Formats: sequence, C-alpha cells, structure tokens
Amino acid sequence: MSKGYLGKILWVNLSDETFKEEKLSEEIYRQYIGGLGLAVKLIYENMPAKTDALSPESIFGFFPGLLTGTVAPLTGRFMVAGKSPLTKTWGDANCGGYFGPEIKKCGYDAILIKGMAGSPKYITILGEEKQILDASDLWGLDVVQTEDKLKEKHGSVQIASIGQAGENISLISGIVNDKARIAARSGFGAVMGSKKLKAIVLKGENKVEISDKDALIHHTKDYNDRINTTTATGIIGYKTFGTTMGNEILFKVGDTPCKNWGGTKEDFPDDRLTKISDHEIDKYKEKPYGCFSCSVRCGAIMKVPELELEETHRPEYETCASFGHLLLNDDLMTIFKANDICNRAGIDTISAGTTIAFAMECYEKNLISKDDTDGLELTWGNSESIIALLNKIINREGIGDLLADGTKIAAEKLGKGSEYAMHSMGQELGMHSPKYYKNMGTTFAFDPTPGKHTTASLDFFIMGPIIKPNGLFEGITLPRKFKRLGEDRSEAEKLFTAIMQFTHSLGLCEFVYVFQKYPLLELVKAVVGWDLDIAEAIKTGQRIQTLRQAFTLREGIEIIKNKIPDRTVTVDYLEDYKGYCENMGWNPETGYPLKEILADLNLDFVIKDLY
Repeated sequence: MSKGYLGKILWVNLSDETFKEEKLSEEIYRQYIGGLGLAVKLIYENMPAKTDALSPESIFGFFPGLLTGTVAPLTGRFMVAGKSPLTKTWGDANCGGYFGPEIKKCGYDAILIKGMAGSPKYITILGEEKQILDASDLWGLDVVQTEDKLKEKHGSVQIASIGQAGENISLISGIVNDKARIAARSGFGAVMGSKKLKAIVLKGENKVEISDKDALIHHTKDYNDRINTTTATGIIGYKTFGTTMGNEILFKVGDTPCKNWGGTKEDFPDDRLTKISDHEIDKYKEKPYGCFSCSVRCGAIMKVPELELEETHRPEYETCASFGHLLLNDDLMTIFKANDICNRAGIDTISAGTTIAFAMECYEKNLISKDDTDGLELTWGNSESIIALLNKIINREGIGDLLADGTKIAAEKLGKGSEYAMHSMGQELGMHSPKYYKNMGTTFAFDPTPGKHTTASLDFFIMGPIIKPNGLFEGITLPRKFKRLGEDRSEAEKLFTAIMQFTHSLGLCEFVYVFQKYPLLELVKAVVGWDLDIAEAIKTGQRIQTLRQAFTLREGIEIIKNKIPDRTVTVDYLEDYKGYCENMGWNPETGYPLKEILADLNLDFVIKDLY
C-alpha cells in the first residue's frame, strides 16, 4: 500500500451528477508530488487549451499537499487550481485551515470538478457515501450562515463554500473554509459560482499511512520544540500578532503601498499608522487560531463589541494594507468590518481593497463623479463610503457591478483610468512593493499566475533563514552574489523558484521560509519512504514551474510582453526575468521552455502544444 498518499483522485461531473475514481501511479506522485504539482499535471492533461474558465468544460479542483493530513509541521495546506477567469492564465490559490486534510481522510489526493449544474447544488462526501444535493435553500447565504446550516444538517464536517460574491460571478471572489480561510486569488469563487456549486461537505474516516512513524514523530517533535522554545523576535511576533506584525514596520521600510500605490510615507504619517498597528488589533483577540499541524498558530479569533461582532477572524496583513494604507484609512473598525464582510461574502481582500482604491483615485481625478458612484463620496479614507462600496461590489449593485471583476475590467468598461488600475493581467498586485523587494516586479509580471506575492519571489523570502550558514533546507545554498543582476542571481532565482514549487506541492505553509531550519527531505522519507536528495527536489520543482509556464503559454498568452504599472516598480524586471529564463532552460526572448529542457524534465507531451 502507498504511504503518505492515497493513490487515487475523485472526479465530480456536475452536469450528469456522477462520481468517478481514478488511480494514479507512484511515478506521477514521484514526479509531481501532490498539491500544486499534481494540480498542474492533471489539469494540463485533462482540460483542452483555451477552454473558457466559466464554461461547463472547465476543470478546477482541490489538491492537498503530499504531507497534508500528517503531523509534519506546517503542512496543512491545499491548493485550489485551474484556469483563472481573472487573468486567463494558469491560476492557483493556496489555503489553510482544516479542509485540506479532510480530503485525504475521505480517501483522495485530489477532488476535481467539471460540468455545470442546472440549479444550485452542493457535494457531500460522508464516509463512503457521495451525493450531489439541492442547495436552493443555501443560495444567497454568506459562508458563515452556509457552514452553520450544513453542520446543523450533517454534523461535524469540513466545508468549503462560496458566498454572495462567488454566486454573482465576481472575478475577484474566492472559496472559503473554516468560515474565514480563503483560497482568495485567481477568481475561483466565480468558477464555482458559474457551475452553480455552493459548497463541498467532507467527513472522512481514512488515515494517512506513514512509512516510518518513529522518524516522523522525532522530526516533528524536534522542529516544534525549537519553534516553541525559541526567543527569536520574528517567531514570537508571528505567534502573538500573526501577519499584522508587519502593519507598521513594513510600511516604514517602504514595502507597503499606500494611496493606490501612488502615495508616500507623508500621506500616512506615524500618528495614523499606529491606529492600525498589531498592538491595537491584538486588544480584540479572544484566542489564537491555527491551521492543521501548526504549532505557531498565527491566526486569531477576535471579538469586536463596537461592531457587535462576537466572533470574527483577525484581519491579515494583506487585508490591513489593502483596506488601510492603500485607501489612507486609519479607522481600525472599518478594517475589522471590511475583513468580516469579505470573509462572509468570499471575496479577495487584496483585489477588493485595490479596486476601491482605483475608484477613489478616479473620483479624485474627476474621471467619475457622485452621479456615477450612486451618491458615494469616494474620498481617501472615507470609512462610510469604503464599506458601502464594498457591499455594492459584492452584490453587483450600481457602480459595484462595474467594479466587481477588478480594476482591469473596470477601467476597460469605464473607457478611462487604466493608469490607476494596479493589476497584472487583471489580478491586483499583492501588498508588497517591487520598489523594496526588487524581484517582486519579475514575480508580479511574469509568474504563470501573475500579480501574486505568494509565488517564488527571491528577494521577498530571503528575510528568513534560507541564506544563513546552516540554511533552511539541507543542501540548499544560494550563490554568493545573488543580490546583483547577473549569473549568480539568475541561478538563485531558479533554485528558489524550484524549491518553492516543491514545498507548495508538499502542502507546506510559506511561513516555513521565515522561521528556522526545516527537516524537509527527512519528513518526506519518514512519511512516504522515498530517498529523495535535494537535486531531485529541485528538478521536481523545475518540472512543476515549467508545466505551469506551459499552461499559460498554451492559452496563447505572451507572458513576456506583460507589464506592471510604472508607479509600482523602479528596476528593469524584464532583464532580471531574461536571466532567470536562461537558467530555467527557457528561451529568454519568449519565455518558452526549450525542447531539450522539456525532454529532460519528462515533459515531452508539452512539445506538441508549444511547437
């Protein structure tokens, strides 16, 4: 019997309401691992090129990592993946909580969904019983109401669902589990809504088989002991404040954008910045929240009496930045309220906040007036208007219908204001500046899923132990001159990109990169039994990244011609990308993987598509 993985996946066809199991070979797992890798392998081979992401023929799915469902530290993540309706490229969204491990407990390494229901439905996998049930009474509910109602009916289950934003096919909507953990990026809430799928309900009884339980427990205990006894300020900060520990410091160093990426520190001075600090937010914390298999527990459940919120999740840094700094809003209550609304409606806070910032700048520049905004005064920092406009976007009411698909489409419909639309191929940029993290410009512009900060941006992640003498993972050493444009930097970018695809496929949380040395290959051997070396891990990651690239290219997109807004960047990110392409074995003038590298990576099936 296989160890670590279950050896089978589940296909759900909503059009004819059928379920089909498919067994996969060990070779596929060895080459693609799980999570992100398994996602791109299965979707590339099963969904024809240029399929409309919102059509019945489109495929998307849920993919837990190879180590997800075990006690291996920080491995509770899963990917939602498919073609993005927002960017028309390869799309993926990473998520935590407890839904990913439940997929494994149900006996599957992935759940893939195709077809389209004629009326609202939800899927249940409860033990051995699988059903597609009527969801008419759930349609129109937010995700908290949906979870409560489904748990009342089905008991102790794990649920992923969409809110009103997904139902309304907002291209900036996501999929929510644990009432507030959102697979937010790439627009998969819209994909799920287009298929009339309200929710997936899981209750499994399987256990993940482990190759060497003693070794797994040893490495897990050792890592968790080091995390729990550390005096490192960064780790203690994450345990206490979560990602909000960046609310002040990242703005002060020049990382956090403000005033729709066009502002300066003078626009949001210290006396305003401190009002939305980690310490101010922490005053409302009731208890910590952690994802499956995580000892850091960087989330938190909050209580906000001023808003009559008895239970809500702490807003993450990205949410605070997009509804705070980016809008010149220093009202903490507005951020709490916007976060709760976005969580319930299932909408990406980065895109929603950036879209409101776009509207505010258009209003400031007299491109739109109160006649266009349904009477809202879209002045910077206007708390009342922020919340009112957010609700309009979610419900596609009035000007909200113009804005519900993000800034690129809004500017196109408006016929003006494109210079104020802070996106990459339709996806709003993450709240980290390429002016501070130089390589972020390359990431935002040219990653196969553009606009995301959670892909492999070298400069962003070297804040952690990856470059320290002992290294983050055994055997990974970055070239000495990696901070300068040139061969060392290009090689470092390739190494880091590859190892991040590998860890995403394992189900690892990205915060592993900012903590301390992690027993990566030791845990893979303990769980699965494979004697992987770091060279194979890197080649596997390179294979996954190359196939993601091929997917986007196969859609007819010349990714290398993409540009991000001038106000967001100061470096020559194209030149940086060309060097990276050469090291990846891709044509530096087109971004196309060379035939010989495709053959070397066992991606021969891609050659006919690209050549």
